[in-house]
Amino acid sequence: MKENVGTADMVIRIVVGIILLGFAVADPAGNWWGWIGLIPLITGIFRRCPSYYLMGTNTCGTPKQT
Repeated sequence: MKENVGTADMVIRIVVGIILLGFAVADPAGNWWGWIGLIPLITGIFRRCPSYYLMGTNTCGTPKQT
């Protein structure tokens, strides 16, 4: 799988993932939905999003021609 998550997209995913996980850790019984934050965090770290592949989306930009 090639990288298909750009820099801005990566930063947003990581920040949102950390915030959601913070909610889950702060109150594990009441905020079970916060564990959904693992998805954007992992896709942001590895810069690969399976749903982007299915949609044919790429936020990395175009590679430089040499």
